[in-house]
Amino acid sequence: MYNANVLGAFAGGRSSLSRPGLSTSRPVKLCFVGDLMLGGSISELAIRQPAADFWRDTAPILTSADAVIANLESAITTHATRWSECWKAHHFRADPKVIDVLKAGNVRAVNLANNHILDYGAQGLNDTILHLGAAEIAHAGAGMDLAAAWRPALFRAGPLTVGLIGLTSRMKEFAAGQDAPGTAFLSISSEPATLALIGRLASELRAAGAATVVLSAHWGPDMKSWPSRRFRGFAHAAIEAGVDVFHGHSAHVIQGVESYKGGFILYDTGDFLDDYSYYPGLRLDHSFAFVVEYRDSRPAKLDLYPVLVSHGHASVAKGDEFQRIARKMIRRSARLGTELHETTAGLSLAAQAPARARAFDQEPAISCASIMNERLFISAAK
Repeated sequence: MYNANVLGAFAGGRSSLSRPGLSTSRPVKLCFVGDLMLGGSISELAIRQPAADFWRDTAPILTSADAVIANLESAITTHATRWSECWKAHHFRADPKVIDVLKAGNVRAVNLANNHILDYGAQGLNDTILHLGAAEIAHAGAGMDLAAAWRPALFRAGPLTVGLIGLTSRMKEFAAGQDAPGTAFLSISSEPATLALIGRLASELRAAGAATVVLSAHWGPDMKSWPSRRFRGFAHAAIEAGVDVFHGHSAHVIQGVESYKGGFILYDTGDFLDDYSYYPGLRLDHSFAFVVEYRDSRPAKLDLYPVLVSHGHASVAKGDEFQRIARKMIRRSARLGTELHETTAGLSLAAQAPARARAFDQEPAISCASIMNERLFISAAK
């Protein structure tokens, strides 16, 4: 079945749910943020301080959205045995109390496909899934076997039914096997089999009732300010395959945004909650809350609210920092051909008119299961 919040079944590469996504006359807002690294001192603070304190004055932005979607960058577990199948510099885990932090920030869905979710092994991953399920926080991108890792999530954000696909190109050692726990690992490329997989997942989510499809990808190297041509090509192809919002993260720094064929591409949403050390030249503390407004179940507008991340808290940027963060995004988006408009609260971008026909209108010829099994076989043979 689909990951929680559960609305239907996923069996044999085909969903049994035929209920359509709801349409509404009122705008619906999905807020996208970057990495939530809840281990370390944040985990310790979550035990003794009110959950709402972490979000400070970003809370009105987060809670006014119908749902917040994020990348969960640490296992939620008390299991103490670290991953040891290969060398790894950093291992992160968070106390289950951080679930209250997620709920206080209106985090309704998370991507689990990343390079830290198995830091405490299969037990840590399983505990994470159980804690999220108990809190009715949807998740995608990792599971206890290959099928579960690639199983998308279907959840409700106000009147809008949202389909969430999670994947990563980081930490191949964490990739799920046929009967082994792990992540939905995918090498970023425009190979036909890769794009067919994305298109099939998007098509099946819509058949299952999703009014919109989000692809959340933990991809690319750290500290890179621009997406490569190959990554841009993949993001464009994902939109053409039926994805409405491409939610990128991994670099720890913000990258530009783009409106493309009726969808939005957020190439890297940076960090949003962590306890990292900051270096003036890198400015990992510069971030945004990216709010996509839907009208008639289609993405219509993207609003970007500058945020400053500091010592385990997220705050609305003000004064000179507000201007620095906004100008940085304007420059990085302009390099992608995007012209952002300044507002009193940040930046804004209208959606392009959708393409006349998109790939999800066509029935793919092969199933998700067959594509995943083929890629697994190829990976094992290398």
